[in-house]
Amino acid sequence: MFISPAFAQATTGTGGGMDAIIQFVPFILIFVIMWFLIIRPQQRRVKAHQEMIKNVRRGDVVVTSGGIIGKVTKVLEDSADVEVEISDNVKVKVARAMISEVRTKSEPVKA
Repeated sequence: MFISPAFAQATTGTGGGMDAIIQFVPFILIFVIMWFLIIRPQQRRVKAHQEMIKNVRRGDVVVTSGGIIGKVTKVLEDSADVEVEISDNVKVKVARAMISEVRTKSEPVKA
């Protein structure tokens, strides 16, 4: 008579470890979905951009991240810079990483 009904309805202490794992399953699923929808495609884009920058050669028409369109006149293999002609006798140095697009590829060097 002196025992309240709330104490009689208390849950058992067993199975607490399994409940914690089940609570983390939605977070794990969200991370997996984010990996395939966001992170993985971004990594592919970065890899393709690095490959494009590495293969820039003289004569290519490029677009910089600032929107300047020009023709590559000088590529230094050791340097991170490229010389781009944006108009007649107007040449600027551009960091390779700032090239956002290669519009026209030059023909390969004939051996």
